Amino acid sequence: MKIRKDDTVVVLSGRDKGAKGKILSVDPKAGKVIVEGVMVATVHQKPRRQGEEGGIIKRETPIYASKVMLICPKCGKPTRVGHDFADGKKSRACKKCGAKF
Repeated sequence: MKIRKDDTVVVLSGRDKGAKGKILSVDPKAGKVIVEGVMVATVHQKPRRQGEEGGIIKRETPIYASKVMLICPKCGKPTRVGHDFADGKKSRACKKCGAKF
């Protein structure tokens, strides 16, 4: 996957279109990511241990990685991710400004 944990992304489609957030977790096998503040679902949680509180909580749910686009840390624009093989290492690069990250 070209998107990693702690990257800032923008949502391209769905009910949260245009929302920006940080990637909390990535599941490459399923091709899904969890973005902070995006696709928030209401979950009714039962207390499992003594002293733990139950109730209605809000939790982010996974969305497909193809529905998000990385925001370049240098130019601040949504961009596709390219790869650069300089110095014998593979690094990600912005397709718009060419910055490596």
